[in-house]
Amino acid sequence: MDHRGKLIHTTRIPVRWGDMDAYGHVNNTVYFRYFEQARVEWIEEMGCRVTPDEPESPVIINASCTFLAPVNYPATVVIRMYGGEPGRSSVMTWYELFVEGEDRLYAEGAAKTVWMDTRTGKSVPIPDRVRALFD
Repeated sequence: MDHRGKLIHTTRIPVRWGDMDAYGHVNNTVYFRYFEQARVEWIEEMGCRVTPDEPESPVIINASCTFLAPVNYPATVVIRMYGGEPGRSSVMTWYELFVEGEDRLYAEGAAKTVWMDTRTGKSVPIPDRVRALFD
């Protein structure tokens, strides 16, 4: 993976039977949900809430995933999340997906997170407490 960020969060997520598709492996769309769960946990660890009631909230403006090997049930995926150098209102994040107990990289992804004013939909500066995590 070509990321230049630092490791900011790791999570483990059990694969559910319903995560699989007709081919018997985890559906491609579910990988984005795994990355999302890691991102939400990271945001909540910083003391931010991911709700529309907050005056400022992080949102995703793009996301990608490269599927390297299929994940099958039963398993627990391990998501490692990395963060890049923050800009004024955004930060790049990268993800690595492993199956617990294995060294093989199953998928890698990226997402750009932007802080926005939930009332206006306009970007706002990244909060200082968040920016400090990247120093």
